[in-house]
Parts: sequence; structure tokens; C-alpha cells
Amino acid sequence: MSADPLHRAGKPHRSTTSPPPSGSKASVIEVRRSSRRRRTVSAYREGDRTVVLIPARMSEAEEQRWVSVMLDKLAAQESKRVLGDSELTERAERLSAQYFDGRARPTSVRWVTNQNTRWGSCTPSEGSIRLSHRLQGMPEYVVDYVLLHELAHLLVPGHGPRFWRLLEAYPRTERARGYLEGVVAADRLPHLPAARGE
Repeated sequence: MSADPLHRAGKPHRSTTSPPPSGSKASVIEVRRSSRRRRTVSAYREGDRTVVLIPARMSEAEEQRWVSVMLDKLAAQESKRVLGDSELTERAERLSAQYFDGRARPTSVRWVTNQNTRWGSCTPSEGSIRLSHRLQGMPEYVVDYVLLHELAHLLVPGHGPRFWRLLEAYPRTERARGYLEGVVAADRLPHLPAARGE
């Protein structure tokens, strides 16, 4: 008998597989229902697939809600892990292949600590991209957006209509821009002292 709880003897599990929502990291989401699971829901990555484990009794609507919740939780956990420069470079290459047919080819992609008024910068003549260390720990889709923004500058130097058309390919552009605008707005708010008991 396997030690894996998903393969224990007993009633068979119903499993469904579906494509991920736009902007999701994994290429496939597999939902596994278990009659042994009563209340808990969990999820993990397995290669290019995300596996979500739920109780068998859940409705389809509950399943959809929990899949969304668990994808967000996984993304939050993954975003806390700080990428090194080499991982950042690999990510930029992957994004260029996915959204720009590999046409944006940076010579270097790295984190920098001297950019406090902008999220990223690009020098098209050198092919270099620099991301502010302030992005570290932000959601993955936000870092991806900033990387794509700078990759787009390797193809189109300015911020004209052609540049923004390139970024329309990324489905989470508006959400990422809203997130970054929220961070900037929060930084401008006066910092109030914490209330007693907090």
C-alpha cells in the first residue's frame, strides 16, 4: 500500500482537470475530490499542474470558489520567495517567449537597490533590465507585469500606442498597474500611530 494519502484503498476519488484562469502560473488545474476529506481544502504544485484537494460533497460553485482561493494562496506563498538574478533572467526569457514570441532578448536582468522612485528600468542599447528591490515579495503577477513592461521597451523605446498594444497581451496588466498604484498611494498616506492594544 502506498504511503500517499491520495492513493489509499477505499472509495475512488473523482478528479477533474481544467485550464487555469488567465495569468495563472500552472498550465493545468486538477481538482481531486475525496470522500475521506471532510472540511479541509489544500493545494500544491506538481510540475506544470496545480492539484487542489477538496471534500467529495462540495458543490460545483464551492469547488470553483475554493480553487480560486487556493490559487491565490499558492501565488502568495510563492511570491514571498525572493528570486535571484538568474531566476529573474529565466523568468524574463519565459515571459518574452510567451507574450512577445521571444523577440525581446535582454542581455541582463537583475535586482537593484538604487531605484526608489520607479519599479524598473531598461537600457535598450545595452539590453539591460533592472528591477527595484521594492518589488521583492509582491505578488508574482505584479513582478511579471514590470518585467514585461521593461521587455516591451527592448522592442519599443517610448510609451506610445505601439508600446501599450504589446502589453495588452498580458491579461493581468490592469490589475498589476492598480496594485502598484495602490502601493504608491499607501506610501503617501500619513502613518498613524497604532491604537492601544494592537
